[in-house]
Amino acid sequence: MKKQNEELSIKLDQSLSQNKALAEQIRQLTKALYGSKSEKSKYQAPDGQGSLFEDDPFFSDSEHTEEQSTPTVTYTVVRKLHKKKRNDAFLDGIEVEEVHHHPDNTQCDCCHGEMIEIGTTIAREEAKFIPATMKRVQHIEHAYECKHCKKDTSQKAQIKRGKAPQAVIQRSIAGPTVLAKLIYDKFIQYLPLYRQVKEWERYGLLTNDKNLSNWVIRVAKDWLLPVYEQMKKILIAKSVLHVDETYAQIIKRSDGKCGQSNAYNWVFRSVPSQGPIIILFQSALSRSRTILEEFTAGFKGTLICDGYSAYGNLPNVIFANCWAHVRRYWLKADSKNGQIGVNYCDQLYHLERQFKQLSPSERRKARQKYSKPIVEKFLKWVDESPFFGKNALAKAAEYTLNRVHGLKAFLFDGRIEIDNNPAENAIRPNVIGRKNWLFSVSEAGAKANTICLSLAETAKVNGIDFYQYLVKVMTELPNLPINQQPELLNDYMPWSKNIQATCAK
Repeated sequence: MKKQNEELSIKLDQSLSQNKALAEQIRQLTKALYGSKSEKSKYQAPDGQGSLFEDDPFFSDSEHTEEQSTPTVTYTVVRKLHKKKRNDAFLDGIEVEEVHHHPDNTQCDCCHGEMIEIGTTIAREEAKFIPATMKRVQHIEHAYECKHCKKDTSQKAQIKRGKAPQAVIQRSIAGPTVLAKLIYDKFIQYLPLYRQVKEWERYGLLTNDKNLSNWVIRVAKDWLLPVYEQMKKILIAKSVLHVDETYAQIIKRSDGKCGQSNAYNWVFRSVPSQGPIIILFQSALSRSRTILEEFTAGFKGTLICDGYSAYGNLPNVIFANCWAHVRRYWLKADSKNGQIGVNYCDQLYHLERQFKQLSPSERRKARQKYSKPIVEKFLKWVDESPFFGKNALAKAAEYTLNRVHGLKAFLFDGRIEIDNNPAENAIRPNVIGRKNWLFSVSEAGAKANTICLSLAETAKVNGIDFYQYLVKVMTELPNLPINQQPELLNDYMPWSKNIQATCAK
């Protein structure tokens, strides 16, 4: 009986432990299903102002009916006044069309004399949209000859011919403006190609989604890829980069896997302290370390990333981990200790907002003085706390302790951001696009997508009108010897003076 009691006690302890773990899991799932999805705290709200009711026990306490002596606290909130008139919705430079309304007759009803105008009033303003028009442009080359030389049999015939500029795509009706709108609508408006067909038909161009797809792939390969490769050379020469990845889908894969298998789009983003921002996407069939090695060949410096295992053990590369991911793990713990972990992270973010305008060297000194003690105190608390098991709290502690070196990296270099949010924000358009065009049929199409996305996001972050930029690139590059003189491509970088002067928003 004694042995049986011991066995039952062990089983009971196991059952209780299992029930506790299951209860924790149910609580986590319930929160994920019905709870708030926001990760914001009072330090992430504008001007440090958080919710008046969030995490305040006063509002969950029962009401006290007896008289109480409560001190009066007065808050002064300064808000900016936005005095915006209705006609401020128009951009500067919009053409103004005036429609004048006169009385049906200008004879006086009393003496029948002619009346004179004494003033005008703008009754209202309205926006007028003029739909785009399609033109059929014919490039005609004219030939000239010299009649005098033609009569002289001892002289060669003198003939001159006008030369039409090179087409973007040979033997295709797609001109620069059509291709620019096609790419703009897909990668800025996120409008799939099959949905653009009816719109082009309404403008007067009869085509189909296969034609549109071939146009994008061809122009991306011939004229946008050289710009992409030049941007990549400049990006790899920098010493600090953000990196992230997200899944995609390619139907016809070269590795033999089915179309439902995940492919991936990687994103690489430079930091503001090292010149103009560059955002590049890379299409791949996997998220293995090999992809990262191939893209970053020749790179020496720091990669800011999340905790994915592929980010590690690269030559000449230091990995800095993301504090937003750490905070997310502690936020999911949803307990008293979890809130302590979140508070440590919030203290660091509060300081980062104060250091935002500092130079990299000044920011490094400020972090050493103020942020470093908080980081060390936090890591010591995690290391000494008895977090065991498979619950959310233990996972948060394990995630943190496994990345101590990467989490400390931002303390020693002012160019390194505290988190990888810039990369996650950069990859968001790819996610939005994926929900609209769903998949790429071929790997060539997936590569064209990443090239167009790279130019679109880099142009956007550098204040460039992407449509005008595409028109300029596809009009001028076909007539330049960029293969023999690749340095000409520097004038077509989104941050160059040439582009900023002609394509800025």
